[in-house]
Amino acid sequence: MNFHTRKWVKPEDLNPNRTLFGGRLLAWIDEEAALYSIVQLENPHVVTKFMSEINFMASATQGDIIEIGIEVVKFGKTSLVLRCEVRNKMKLQTILKVENIIMVNLDENGVPLPHGKTEVEYVKYRMPSKPDSSFT
Repeated sequence: MNFHTRKWVKPEDLNPNRTLFGGRLLAWIDEEAALYSIVQLENPHVVTKFMSEINFMASATQGDIIEIGIEVVKFGKTSLVLRCEVRNKMKLQTILKVENIIMVNLDENGVPLPHGKTEVEYVKYRMPSKPDSSFT
């Protein structure tokens, strides 16, 4: 699993118990899943269809740094199924795991659109091998 995103838990992220508010963490996970899917499917029109059961195993407090990891479970015809793990870098604990997040690829009108993808593609392989001279 690749952990690309880190978040610093700040006072505005806390619940009345002074631990990370679950809703804030779920928003971060949803955003990470959307960004990952947009890059993989090469389409900005991607939405969350489903998120499986969420079981909090640990928490985070102010000042902790958490990491959000995403990996592909499978490619559907119009969807991408992801798995997510969030861990606390400061306390070396897993905060939660989400086994299935289904993201759907859409056209400009919001209709599910087949994406034609069958495996994870890395952006570095999509980049031109020579730098574009217009950026120099």
